[in-house]
Amino acid sequence: MSGFDSKSYLHYKEYAGSVEFSEADAVFHGKVVGIKSLISFEGDSVTAIIEDFRHAVDEYLDFCAANGQPPEKPFKGSFNVRVGADLHRKAALMASARGVSLNALVEESLRQTVNQ
Repeated sequence: MSGFDSKSYLHYKEYAGSVEFSEADAVFHGKVVGIKSLISFEGDSVTAIIEDFRHAVDEYLDFCAANGQPPEKPFKGSFNVRVGADLHRKAALMASARGVSLNALVEESLRQTVNQ
């Protein structure tokens, strides 16, 4: 598996959007990733999907402002990971042996994986 490439996503303000192509509908479509709210967008060309992505983000931010609610921040830096008990035990013991927290061990492992 190759490394992660952030160029595979659209970027605007603090938000990233996925892009897929529907051959059946002859349209690009996507959604903002990293938040719980559903913000979707589409377009029939590269220019159109970029414009609709930016418009969708701006509409979301305007909606939040108009309703007095803070917009969700993507990729806040914390998430839950569920693993099997045996892997959890091995990782916790390895972290302890290295004198680091389990969180630090997982963070370093993720950093190595995404930077490959």
